[in-house]
Amino acid sequence: MVDESAAKVRVSEGAEKAAIDWLHEVESHVAADSPLHEILRRIVEFAAALVSCDSCFVYVLERDELVLRASKNPRNDAVNQLKLRVGEGITGWVAEHLEPVALAHDAFRDARFRFFNELPEDRYEAFLSVPILCRGKAVGVINLQHREPHNYSRRQIQFISTLGFLVGAAIKIAQLEERNDQLSQELENRKVLERAKGIVQRELGLSEEEAYITLQRRSRQLRKPLREVAEAVILDAKSKAGLRRRGLQAPQAVRAKATL
Repeated sequence: MVDESAAKVRVSEGAEKAAIDWLHEVESHVAADSPLHEILRRIVEFAAALVSCDSCFVYVLERDELVLRASKNPRNDAVNQLKLRVGEGITGWVAEHLEPVALAHDAFRDARFRFFNELPEDRYEAFLSVPILCRGKAVGVINLQHREPHNYSRRQIQFISTLGFLVGAAIKIAQLEERNDQLSQELENRKVLERAKGIVQRELGLSEEEAYITLQRRSRQLRKPLREVAEAVILDAKSKAGLRRRGLQAPQAVRAKATL
């Protein structure tokens, strides 16, 4: 009796250590300071390692839509293209209700299922979908699928659900950092555009609105981004200012060929 109790303690201690090691591994590999695409790639790797599967998708909640952002299949054309509303399909249902769904077979017959032509995986038999959470709110969904019927064990569901809980904060932080970078870039673009508009206004005697329309027209003609055209205007103005400081003047042919 004593031997049996001691054996159970050893088994329990071993399982606890394995679980702790796994938690540390997830924490160290899915760092909050990693780019979003890297975090999502690692989530797919961990999920597929925890539950051997034929397909693994990670959807990320962006505004009011779930966007497919990562896949076990690197050639999946639906990545970054496929979008779902919260509540739409099994994936949307999971995001709305914050509960996992495990279907061992005939997943496509479930009343919540939605079929997408872009996803051949939708013809697979088994389907496990769990929410990715941050502060009790959904930030995404992890989906695992099997071609053949597969009974997801309670332990497998718990592992994937725990993964979804652990990575939620990292995804949210990465999203905020991406948004901050985007806003910084937009602000910088605006500064460049405003500067170029001022130059065009002075050189061509145009209003602010006319200067902006002129830059837009040039952007379409050259098939180049508006910022690139604006930077060319600024560079040209700097070159002319440099010539004036040296008491020089651009050749007549060059002056005649205005930037705009």
